Amino acid sequence: EVQLQASGGGLVQAGGSLRLSCAASGFTFYDYTIGWFRQAPGKEREGVSCISSSGSPTYVADSVKGRFTTSSDNAKNTVYLQMNSLKPEDTAVYYCAAITLNGICSATAWGPIKGWGQGTLVTVSS
Repeated sequence: EVQLQASGGGLVQAGGSLRLSCAASGFTFYDYTIGWFRQAPGKEREGVSCISSSGSPTYVADSVKGRFTTSSDNAKNTVYLQMNSLKPEDTAVYYCAAITLNGICSATAWGPIKGWGQGTLVTVSS
């Protein structure tokens, strides 16, 4: 069974940092691109950052460039999203997803999706 567990969200003041984790199980982690997505209240889901199975970022949203960094630990089947200099507009539910290697991972298009994590809420106060 494909499972992705996102965790690490919480309440933080503007300018602060959080590290999200996406722990994967039930599939060969190395065979997929892992994407981070977020959905703010009243807005559509958007792609934030994607990382290939080799550990190289394949996409980073302009809105988070220079502030967010994605990394992976294949031995732990876990991908991380380090979020620094957080802004109130970063407030959203953050999801991770596994995307097939020949798929797409970008701001507004992604897939084929192997599975979604359940989401973790990040709230940035001003």
